[in-house]
Amino acid sequence: MRRVVMIGVIVTAAVVVPVAAQESAVAYPDGYRFWNHVKSMVLQEGHPLYDSFGGIHHIYANEEALTGYREGTFPDGAILVFDLLEAVDSGDSISEGSRKVLGVMHKDGQRFSETGGWGFEAFEGGDPEKRVVESNAETACFQCHTSQSEQDYVFSSLRD
Repeated sequence: MRRVVMIGVIVTAAVVVPVAAQESAVAYPDGYRFWNHVKSMVLQEGHPLYDSFGGIHHIYANEEALTGYREGTFPDGAILVFDLLEAVDSGDSISEGSRKVLGVMHKDGQRFSETGGWGFEAFEGGDPEKRVVESNAETACFQCHTSQSEQDYVFSSLRD
């Protein structure tokens, strides 16, 4: 009987741990290119963050995030997408190259209470299967975002 109980505990743990990890994961934002475009910018060589984030940045926001931009505090359900592409300089123009990373911030105060209510994830090359951040959100993302605590940890602002 003891062996049956122990096997039950092991099987339950094997099922519960992946489900718990999945629930805390930030989902890939399907359809984000049809959301509101907040702004674009280019980080060029010489910028202090060039090595990590050099290239063309596009920021997209879902409807809840638009509310957050307008009101100054983002509600649960707000999602921001940071689409980083290579900047291809042809001499007289700069155009988009391949996608380097797709960064996502998802507001859920209960699930992500340890990181200001925000969940963070990055997808290498924009591939939903290539998660970069996973359980390292606090050191990989949030530490830098704490400098923006007055703006609910968001660097960008809504452009008219």
